[in-house]
Amino acid sequence: MKVQPTPQVEAAQRQPPYWQEACAELAARDPVLARLIADYHGERLSSHGDPFVTLARAIVGQQVSVVAADQIWARLVAVLDGAVDPHRLLDADEALLRRAGLSGRKVTYLRDLAHHAQRWQVSHWPHCSDEELIELLTAVRGIGRWTAEMFLIFHLLRPDVWPADDLGLRRALVRFYGLTDKQPLAAWRAAGERFRPWRTVATWYLWRALDPVPVAY
Repeated sequence: MKVQPTPQVEAAQRQPPYWQEACAELAARDPVLARLIADYHGERLSSHGDPFVTLARAIVGQQVSVVAADQIWARLVAVLDGAVDPHRLLDADEALLRRAGLSGRKVTYLRDLAHHAQRWQVSHWPHCSDEELIELLTAVRGIGRWTAEMFLIFHLLRPDVWPADDLGLRRALVRFYGLTDKQPLAAWRAAGERFRPWRTVATWYLWRALDPVPVAY
């Protein structure tokens, strides 16, 4: 599944081509985002360029803080001798993976991901719609809509993804826009409508305002 991009493709993945345009539009119409964009000037969404790593990091990051996820990931890279890929995950002893800080459930999820990844053909993924990719990815154990949306954001750099189930995004909406904690899912989804067609960019800055380091998968 690992893609070896050319330098030109890798650069395009790492720096979303729409970022400046999106920031200018969002700042012009939303004072909260105008302030956040100014506060974190020069920072932006980036991609590792490896679809398997992005999905694996998203699984590792489920239900833990950004800092904790980064620590677990660093330990996982160390116990796998410097690289996380399908073959190493499938060959590694479960006890070794657990020592990195993974739960038994996440070990199962990562191994199922590795099995699927060996069969996937990813070259056509950039041409699929968001919903087509979400349907494909959620066939993997442990990948729900949230994890698939992280992939759309952090690997494909899609510009208009709104992960309404994300707890960090919800906290930011409560803090900056006065929403209450207890809202139906439809209300969280509706809260993103003001940011179309740049909901990914709005999400990234709202995350950034809450976390000590930029979110990355």
